Parts: sequence; structure tokens; C-alpha cells
Amino acid sequence: MLWRVRHVTTYRYAETVDMASHMLHLTPRALPYQRVLEESIRCLPEPARVTQGADHFGNRVTWLSVDRPHDRFEVIAEALVDCAFPPAPPAEETPGWESVAATQPADVAEFTFPSPMLPENVAARHYAAASFPPGRSILAGLLELNARIGRDFTFRAGATGIATPVSQVLAQREGVCQDFTHLMINGLRGLGLPARYVSGYIRTRPPPGGAARRGADQSHAWVSAWLGPEHGWIDLDPTNNLVVAEEHVVLGWGRDFSDVSPLRGIILGGGRHWLEVGVDLAPG
Repeated sequence: MLWRVRHVTTYRYAETVDMASHMLHLTPRALPYQRVLEESIRCLPEPARVTQGADHFGNRVTWLSVDRPHDRFEVIAEALVDCAFPPAPPAEETPGWESVAATQPADVAEFTFPSPMLPENVAARHYAAASFPPGRSILAGLLELNARIGRDFTFRAGATGIATPVSQVLAQREGVCQDFTHLMINGLRGLGLPARYVSGYIRTRPPPGGAARRGADQSHAWVSAWLGPEHGWIDLDPTNNLVVAEEHVVLGWGRDFSDVSPLRGIILGGGRHWLEVGVDLAPG
């Protein structure tokens, strides 16, 4: 599926910003199942210096330095991406979850440990454990947990913030895609199962006669879970109870949101600020 992405981020400042340095995770990641055919990032004001590279997880990163005074900063990221996620294997053909928890290669095992926004959480582990009785296949457990989060929690924009802990999400039973993704990851890691945070987009327009996807028209987040060496990683969207397929575009992944925030930085001045984000994901 060919997708054209346009992501506009605008900061407005109450006072002049004298200089700024920003780090961007806004370029879709090239993957065996995702080809980036076109990509560009434009900024206003124009930066004095632009550097591109990769982070620890292999995600594309852009670093910007702005050395002129400004009271408005805008980033326009555009891309044309061809996505074809592989189908999920039959659940019964995946190994038991205990064997997946018992051993992983080093580059996978790092996603079993607590991370800055996801410290160990006993309540999250207990919530996830209900989907993983002894001997159950790893994918059967993942699919049930994915569905339970969709049933048990209400999507409500504004109910949480970027730093809302999983314990609060569990208590109030509402939140947004970041919260549900953090909850699922926290629970899986508590069981020793590798899980990573995926940042990206979901299509903004439903098919004819279909319902709109929750989390559309903005950055989206979901879970990537390890099925073992034979099947590798599978992406699951607990916000919409989906196995990720052709309606998603991957920007990058990390341990939690803090590793792949679309835009973060340091500014000198500025005072109070206002943020606007607009995302359009349309067939290419």
C-alpha cells in the first residue's frame, strides 16, 4: 500500500527564542516491509545546521540548530512510503510464551528491561498475566491481551499527558494510544516477554462504510512483540485491537515514548509556548 504522509508541527512562543537545538524522529524507517520512496523535512525559520544519522535503535534522526531569534517554529515532514506488513503466522504455530520468556538474543533481550517511562509495575504484570496461562502459545496470549485492552479501556483525548504513568492509566481506565501501548509493553516485560514501543501513523480516512480509526489525524503508537527466532517480531495495535497491516506507517521504535518522541529539543528563551500538530496520511 502506497501512503503519502504530511506531518506539520508548529510551536508558538510568548517570548522570543534566541536559539534552539532540536532532535527529530520524523523520517519513516526503511524496513524489509516498508520502502521510503520520497522524504523531506522543511523548517521555518531555516536552521543554521542540519545533521542526519541514526540512533541506538537504528531509527532515522535529524538534528537541527536554529541561531536566529524567532517566536514561531514550524517543521513540515513529508514522505511517500510503500508498506506491506507480513501476515501474522497461525497462533498455534508459535511457541509457548514461557519458552520465549526463557531466552532471547541480546538485541531482543534489551526490550525486556524497565525503561525511563516504564519502571517495573506489578499491577501491569498481573493485568497481562491473565492472558498467559501455562502452556499458551505466545501469539494467542498477545492477541487476547491486545483485545482486552481495547475492551477494558476507553479512548479519551486529553485524559492523560505525555508523562502519565501506567499506574494512573490502570486506575482511571482511559487514555490514548501512547497509554495503551505503554500498558501492554509494561505488562509483557513483567512476564519476561520482549516488547518495544513503535511510533508512526495510522490512516486518517476509513474505507467506504467503515468506522474511523481511533488515534487518526495525529502521531500514533503501538506495540511490537517478539514471537521467538522463527517468527521474529509482530506489531499489535491495542488502541484499535488490530494486528498491524497496511493501515500503519512506521517512524521508528524504542523502549518507550521517550526514545522516539517526534520532536524534542532545548531552547533559549521562549517563555510559555503553544503546540499544534497536524497529520495527514492519504493513499499515494
